[in-house]
Amino acid sequence: MKNFLTEQSRKALIFAAKSFYRRIIMYIKPEDRREKSNAKIKGMGIACMEELPLRESSKEAKLKSFEEICDRAIACLLSIQLAEDIHNEQGYEESKELFLSLLEKYEVSDCLLEKEKRLFDGTYSEQDAIDVCWTYEAYWSLLWALGLVEDISYPNDICDVERAIKLVGDTDGKAAFKAQCRLRGIEEILDMLDLHYRYHWATEEKRLRPETEIKDLNPDVLMERRRGLEWLISEESDWFDISMDT
Repeated sequence: MKNFLTEQSRKALIFAAKSFYRRIIMYIKPEDRREKSNAKIKGMGIACMEELPLRESSKEAKLKSFEEICDRAIACLLSIQLAEDIHNEQGYEESKELFLSLLEKYEVSDCLLEKEKRLFDGTYSEQDAIDVCWTYEAYWSLLWALGLVEDISYPNDICDVERAIKLVGDTDGKAAFKAQCRLRGIEEILDMLDLHYRYHWATEEKRLRPETEIKDLNPDVLMERRRGLEWLISEESDWFDISMDT
């Protein structure tokens, strides 16, 4: 029988099937997720509060759309580049025009957060630029959720900045960026968020009680990675408005 499927159609069908089966994952109870996170943390010799509250289940959490996550990732990266130029005092006007043009090219001009908007309209503070620079790590969490980064389960060092830039910069537009992404399932994302939430307790405890063991976790990297993960299931559109309590 003649095969009427083109190679492109066949690949699309295979991808759709794989995406479907990747999402058929048994429901994980919040209690079981906490137990797994606690076991991992204690196994690493990091301080653990075993009764830290449960996080949302996949029945309660609503994951932001694939489109919204891609938009946030691109807009975030372009804003970071402007923030870095501001911080390094490298030709604000020229830099602003460049990244405004890239926001338009990638169709994310309307996807900026309030701090990011202030960078582009010239009303920013020095702290705004610093805060946006640090969102490299929140952006890295989004890249992980989009399947572009393999693992973020141990936030002890800053992200690979060169790769972080290339994953957007080497594409010729939003469609090309989206084509390389494969959104992870909700249970996998909640697993990673739960782990970061419990790591965060340890680093906050370290701040209050210096004898607390956190090994080589980087508190700043951890907090920003958690911010990105929290945003994925938050009702807030601006991740600077998300509570980071533990």
